[in-house]
Formats: sequence, C-alpha cells, structure tokens
Amino acid sequence: MIVLIRFTYLAVTNAFAVLRLLPRSDRDKDIEILALRHQLNVLQRHLDGRRVRFTPAERAFLAALVTSLPRGTIRRLQLLVSPDTILRWHRDLLARRHAQRSRPKRPGRPRTLASIRRLVVRLAHENPGWGYRRIHGELAILGIKVAASTVWQILKDAGIDPAPQRSTTTWALFLHNQADVILACDFFETITLAGQRLYALAVIEHTTRRIRILGATAHPTATWVTQAARNLAMDLEDAGASVRYMIRDRDGKFPALFDEILAQPGIDTVLTGVRIPRMDAIMER
Repeated sequence: MIVLIRFTYLAVTNAFAVLRLLPRSDRDKDIEILALRHQLNVLQRHLDGRRVRFTPAERAFLAALVTSLPRGTIRRLQLLVSPDTILRWHRDLLARRHAQRSRPKRPGRPRTLASIRRLVVRLAHENPGWGYRRIHGELAILGIKVAASTVWQILKDAGIDPAPQRSTTTWALFLHNQADVILACDFFETITLAGQRLYALAVIEHTTRRIRILGATAHPTATWVTQAARNLAMDLEDAGASVRYMIRDRDGKFPALFDEILAQPGIDTVLTGVRIPRMDAIMER
C-alpha cells in the first residue's frame, strides 16, 4: 500500500513537471536539461562508484518513462543506472503484471465438478455398503478420473461415512460360503489348424475347478446356446449335483431362454456387473 502511494505521488509530481514545461520555449527547456545533466554528473562523482538505491515505485516510474523511447535513444541518455538495467526493470514489471492477472482467484486445487460430486453421493446412497475406494473404482470404470482422496472428501462433506461397515455380502464372502453350489460359464475363442474361428462354451465348478466344455461352434446362435443349457441341466441331474448358482457375464450370446432352462432345476443365474474376482480369471486360463 505504501509503495502504491509513493508511486502515485511520483506520477502526479512528474506529470505537473511536464505540464510546467509545455508553455516554455525550447531555449528554456534546453537550459533546464543541461542544468539537470550537470547536477547528475556532480551526483555521480560524489557517489564514487557506489550503487544507487531505487525504490520499487521509482523503478516503475523510470522504466515506464524511458522505455517509451527508441532503443538507440535510451543508450545515449545519461542515467544513474545502465540502460540494460532499466530495460530489465521494465521486463520484471510486465512479468509481475502477467503473474498477477494469471493468478487463480481461489487458492488451492480447482473444485470438483458438481456433476461428479452428485454422482459420488448418488452411488453412496444407492449402495450403502460401498466405501470410498469402491466408488473410486466405479468412477474409473466410467472413465471419470478423480483421486480416491477426493471421493473421500466428497462423501465426508455430504455427511456420509467414507468407509462404512459392510452390511451386504461381498463377492469374496459369497464365493467362499457357496463354493459347493456355484458354477460359472463363459465363451472363449479358439482357432483351428484350418484357420477357422470357433466359440467354445465352458463351465467351471468353483470348488473342484473342474471344467466342462459344453460344445464349440462357429456360429453361437440362440438355439445352439439354449440346447447347450439343456444338455448341462440333464448332466447335472444325472450326476446328482446340487447346483444353486450359475455365474455368467452379460454377453449378448446368452439368450433369455438360457436362464429359464437353468431355473427349472432350481439354478439361479447371477449376472456380473463388470468382472467377478477369481471366477473370470479362472475362465480365462
């Protein structure tokens, strides 16, 4: 604030000095300029090489005044500092002005988009058993890049526990408790020696890791997949297997009739949201 007042004072006083020169003749102006140069020589002799101290306001005024002249004229002037120093002062002034304008109006990181904040709160309300890390993973699947700590802070600001106690069964607990009655099925592709691409439908028993190949075809139509489900249901009945759950993904090759056929012997189909730990990894081996 003090620097601003001093700069204003110097600007006003020098402006009046310039106005005072306007009505004067060129002869009077030349005499005053010579007198100022003579006093400047005397001042430089008394300084005896010592450095002159300019305040920030004095530097700003001198730089603004002198840099309006051509570069050649600046180098011919008799000044207390070198022309390069004045030009450097002017560059510093411009850099500080640009930095001041470019400075963000609010400190810290930019606030997360309101749409993302609403989505985080919505996921937490619709899935009470999800913690901030699970929500962070779901956002990553959707292509939304946000830090896990940001999700934690959003939940905290909304009055939601970022790490709630799980009241629902997790996939790991579900697979462990129901291991004896779980099957999982999936398609995988293979290429024959003749170069033909085939789609094989495989089923794995979660407990024994036994794999059943229900068949392979180049065209997995709804009729073919439905017949494979019938064959599986009959094989399980003949073997006396007590299967309760069939885990599969949302592949479009599975028709609705596939689930209905398995439901007749009491097998519930469990659809995976994205990927199920352990089961999909086994099917890919």
